[in-house]
Amino acid sequence: MIDVNDQVNLLLDQIDARRADKDRMLVAVCGAPASGKTTLARELCRRLNLRKIPALVVPMDGFHLDNAVLEARDLQHRKGAPETFDADGFLHLVRRLSDPAEVIAPMFDRTRDLSVAGAIAVPASCPIVIVEGNYLMFEEPPWEYLAPLWDLTVRIEVPMPQLRARLIHRWLALNHSRAAATRRAESNDILNAQRVIDHALPCEITLSSPET
Repeated sequence: MIDVNDQVNLLLDQIDARRADKDRMLVAVCGAPASGKTTLARELCRRLNLRKIPALVVPMDGFHLDNAVLEARDLQHRKGAPETFDADGFLHLVRRLSDPAEVIAPMFDRTRDLSVAGAIAVPASCPIVIVEGNYLMFEEPPWEYLAPLWDLTVRIEVPMPQLRARLIHRWLALNHSRAAATRRAESNDILNAQRVIDHALPCEITLSSPET
C-alpha cells in the first residue's frame, strides 16, 4: 500500500527547494472527487506546521454556487460539475493569494450543504497556502487560467473503479441505500470525475492514492 507519509515527504522536499526566494508559495493539490486531495492537503499542512512553517489549506469547494442558484439554473442535479462553481470568483481569490497579504476565503459546510463566507483567514505572514480542489489544473476556461498561478502542482490519480467505489461509499455514509447511493454516484459524481480526468492539465508531480 502507498504510504501517505512518503508522499508528504516528497512534497516537503519540493517545497523546501522552492520557497527560499518566495514570500508566499501556492501549492495546488488536484484530482477527481474522492481521490484523496483533502487528506493529502491536510497532512501536508500539519507536517509543515509541526516544522514551524506556517501553512493553511484553502479548499476550492468554498466556491460552490448556492443551491437556490443551482435550482434556478437547472443545475442542482449536476452539483460539483465545473459550471456549478463561481470559477471567476475562485480565480480572483487565487490571484489575491499570490501576494503576501491577508486574504479571507469561504469554506463549504458539507453538513449544511452550503458555502460559508469569510470562514478562512489567511494572514499576511502565512508563507505556504495549500489549495485543494477538482479543477485547479483543468483545461476549460476560465479554470485553465489558474495554471500559471501555482508554484507547485500535484495531481492524485486513482483508477476509475476505485473512484466509483469511494463515491458510492460517500452516499452510503450519509445513510443512503445501496441502490440510491449507486444512483447518486453514477448520475453525477462519476461524470464529474471522468471530466476531471479527460480535461486534466499536466502537473509537476503525480501521485497514486492509497487504496483505502
